[in-house]
Amino acid sequence: MTRFDLPPPPPGILERSNEEVMEAFLAALAAAGASPKTVKAYRAAISDFLAWLGGRRLAEVSSSDVAAWVYERLTRGLRRPRGGAETRRERQTTMHYYTLFLRSFFEWLGLPVRVPVVKKPRGRRVEALTGEEVARLLAAARDALDFLIVALLFETGLRAQEAVGLRLRDIDFARREIRVRNAKYGEERIVLYGDLTEQALRLWLSLNPGLGPDDPLLGISYSGLYKRLKSLAKRAGVDPRKVRPHVLRHTFATEALRRGVPLPVVQRLLGHHDIKVTQIYLHLVNEDVRRAYQQAFTAPPVQWAPVPPSAQYQVPQPQQPLQAAPAAQQAPGQQPAPLYPAPQAQYQATGAAAYPGYATPYPATAPPMGAAVYQPPQLPGGAAAAQAPQVQQWQAPVQPGPQPAAAPPPQGAVAAPWPAGGGDGATRGRRGASRR
Repeated sequence: MTRFDLPPPPPGILERSNEEVMEAFLAALAAAGASPKTVKAYRAAISDFLAWLGGRRLAEVSSSDVAAWVYERLTRGLRRPRGGAETRRERQTTMHYYTLFLRSFFEWLGLPVRVPVVKKPRGRRVEALTGEEVARLLAAARDALDFLIVALLFETGLRAQEAVGLRLRDIDFARREIRVRNAKYGEERIVLYGDLTEQALRLWLSLNPGLGPDDPLLGISYSGLYKRLKSLAKRAGVDPRKVRPHVLRHTFATEALRRGVPLPVVQRLLGHHDIKVTQIYLHLVNEDVRRAYQQAFTAPPVQWAPVPPSAQYQVPQPQQPLQAAPAAQQAPGQQPAPLYPAPQAQYQATGAAAYPGYATPYPATAPPMGAAVYQPPQLPGGAAAAQAPQVQQWQAPVQPGPQPAAAPPPQGAVAAPWPAGGGDGATRGRRGASRR
């Protein structure tokens, strides 16, 4: 049922013509507080169904009739007075609301007709202007009205119709409040404004001293407001497709969340009934988090060095952990010695990092015990010896006789197959590599 508290239909309503039944429903809708735009939307939905129904009376309608109407409109499109093609997304969105309105209509009549509500397509990503783009719009203002429009919409989040409907008496200059009397759903709410709008208002009123309390503040229509923003965007060098009254409303909500205003407060300032509607702006704030994370953690690309065919695969001898110094031997205030030395003191990055001109982006850490580590051959001039500390390493024994060729290590693995007869150490090397 519609959220409006509608009066019940008069007796014998179904004996009237379909058009008279529709008009009675729309009159009840308006009497319950629905706005003219809401009544117009209901009229469009019901009229479309009645046109599809033809001469049959509403009392004869069944659930299968409604399902057939929905199917035809989704597949063949809707009747457009002005013509023009429509996208599948637009068609599905329209039928979502049409089925909701028609269901309310049948519920008001008390008819047992099931109306399948078309699923609403997922909303597009909300657009918002950057701080630089807002500053460019303000700098490109041709007059005080341009400046006031941008400042007012950006700092209050007003809808365009709410802004053009403001009167001078709706503004409390002492508290910096604006009472929105023509808000959506016929409800009133209070919005606040900041220093930018305060400056724009004083400038506008100084140039228009004759404005009375009941005079419109801006003195323009919705069409005039829309055209001014488009023209202002061209002057500012901002894409005109991005600059619309509702985009400035999105910009206000996003900027408020970025500056730490709680989500329920933003919901109240915007006049949303459901906080889920306000949550659509959170993904824009999450984009800020993503950019900050990527900027902090994006490392330069790692350069790959080819592995020489004669590479030897060896296992480092595990070292015993260091013991903490006894408490009696520690100086007063001195921190106890660590149980394990720093990874950089035990292991040196090998492989690509051992070659001149290549480096790893992060410090080398200790490999798992038993994992095979690649040790590059000695470079001319003792380069490898100068870079890596000398550690005791275990070498797999070589069986007498011809040796099979070693297969290359699997891609991405540190360890490689050992020669035949590697013993227990070789087995541990393979298992350690597989566990990684």
